[in-house]
Amino acid sequence: MMNIIEIQEDLKDPNLNTNVSDNFYAEISSFVGIVASGFMIFGGIIPYIPQYRVINRSRNASGFSTLVCLALLIANILRILFWFGHPFETPLLVQSIVMIICMLIMLELCVRVKNEMLHSSSMLAPPEKVFFDFDKEYFWKWTDFKSYIQFLITFVLLIAFLTKLFINSTYFVETLGFLSVFTEAMLAAPQFYRNYVNKSTEGMSLIMVVMWTSGDLFKTIYFIVRNSPSQFWLCGLLQVSLDIAVLFQVYMYSPNQNKNFK
Repeated sequence: MMNIIEIQEDLKDPNLNTNVSDNFYAEISSFVGIVASGFMIFGGIIPYIPQYRVINRSRNASGFSTLVCLALLIANILRILFWFGHPFETPLLVQSIVMIICMLIMLELCVRVKNEMLHSSSMLAPPEKVFFDFDKEYFWKWTDFKSYIQFLITFVLLIAFLTKLFINSTYFVETLGFLSVFTEAMLAAPQFYRNYVNKSTEGMSLIMVVMWTSGDLFKTIYFIVRNSPSQFWLCGLLQVSLDIAVLFQVYMYSPNQNKNFK
């Protein structure tokens, strides 16, 4: 009988109810944090799945700019090195590693498909262009995937050496962080330029761009809420603006819109 009375008294205790409520909200907050971190890590690669499928199915990579891969590879390599001088949240570090792997997969497909296109359109084997030719005209237009890996290894070794040398320089470290997020912020610029030159968005996955926009918007809000370094959210706003510009090109260069202009 005493146990029942004690339980009833406990239920009436406002401090106990407050603790239960606090624990509930703490668990919800922790769960939301885990989901948000998971989205930050893997959400960035999701837009490239439909683009990969489009290229793989059509065996045509002309609608996708491989400079997008270059921008993301450089940005995420710089971000990883920035972490050594200015540690930030672990999910953002893991995201960079995941994105590098994703871009290498995209790049390998594009190089392979472009080589198939070159061989199928010519009776003679096209001349090989490799990294060690050191021909600036063919920078990031090499015909073998190994050349892209060689360039990235060279870049990593060079920037890693400089980072080790100037790791105690706040100016150098913050510049590294700015270059990282600014390069990523300009991600859509190569695709915007390609669409502008071609006056067409054919071969570009609309789903990819929509996911770019929604993902970058979420990422920018995440940076602001989590008090990430200011370079992150400022460049996030620029990135969202460029995404919207590419989406506007889809409307501008659509067949129906072209008819209206005529």
